[in-house]
Amino acid sequence: MRKAILYMMVAGIAGLTSCEEKKTGTMENKQVCVSDSLAKMITIDTAKETDIKNELKLTGEVSFDENNVVKVFPFASGQVMNVNVSLGDKVSKGQLLAVIRSADVAGNYSDLTSANADLSVAKRQMQQAEYLYKNGISSERDYTEAKGNYTKAVSANRKVQEQIAINGGGNTNASGTLLVKAPRSGYIVEKNITQGNFIRQDNSNSLFTISDMKDVWIKANVFESDIAKVKTGYQAKITTLAYPDKVFIGKVNNVGSVLDPDSKVLTIRITLPNTDMLLKPEMFTNVMVSNDEAAKALAIPSQAVVFDSGKNYVVVYNGKCNLAVREVNVIKTVENTTYVGSGLKAGDKVISKNQLLLYNALTED
Repeated sequence: MRKAILYMMVAGIAGLTSCEEKKTGTMENKQVCVSDSLAKMITIDTAKETDIKNELKLTGEVSFDENNVVKVFPFASGQVMNVNVSLGDKVSKGQLLAVIRSADVAGNYSDLTSANADLSVAKRQMQQAEYLYKNGISSERDYTEAKGNYTKAVSANRKVQEQIAINGGGNTNASGTLLVKAPRSGYIVEKNITQGNFIRQDNSNSLFTISDMKDVWIKANVFESDIAKVKTGYQAKITTLAYPDKVFIGKVNNVGSVLDPDSKVLTIRITLPNTDMLLKPEMFTNVMVSNDEAAKALAIPSQAVVFDSGKNYVVVYNGKCNLAVREVNVIKTVENTTYVGSGLKAGDKVISKNQLLLYNALTED
């Protein structure tokens, strides 16, 4: 009943005419003519020989660009008194991130006080020795020794000042307080401290990691059987659960050299611009890596293929009154392109829009 209705639509709208039957491939076709009005409703495409495009579907997750981050390490050991930011917060350069109370910092300032006192004493002794030496009261040796002691005191004082500068400089005070500030603007993508934590001198972890998130990495897993299908430079299309209708375009810029010993997968890395700041670390992604294979085949639009009774057909256009239905062998379909192994030759014209109406008219019993 449905086919009859469709056929009536074609006959009524387009003024199709049915004449004698003829054989085309394995299908018995009626002669159908395309009127001028129907010609405006259909699209005709040409089968062309092209390189077969290959696609590989992967899963992955968003990660920050590790080549464009700043890791904030503690300058000294101590106890974390306050943490002013959380994971994901946007921070500005110089913003206070945390406050640490450090005995090391307090000790440096204590050493500085002693060094200043020693320097003051050494300076007075040198000045006295110089006065006595110039007035012939003391020997040159006494003056030289006093001058040497002053030089040592200056050096010791400078050493303590440099230690304070290295351990936080203007962000510390004599009470042992160390202010941890953001060295750059960006987003907190890693946070490894909480209030009350004690940071030891042998701590090797960063307190915070800051990234501007202008570029992100997509890390995807490739199974051993698919490793040959992924190479550096291949295009990748990424979709996310958060934005299912938005496609992000990037390129594979790194292919791992070692498989994970547990999961037996290889990790690839895709660089992706994140200008709208939509992509966040740890987001789940679907990745489609595409490339051209060495083999060639005839390519037609996927919309031109009609699937009927377990087989694939196309409507071939040889003229307004010369249409034919042909069975085709489909190799694969990638995006909107279907690669055909047999049933067509290069240059054949196929109808890729409203072809179902013509297919039904041509094959109607």
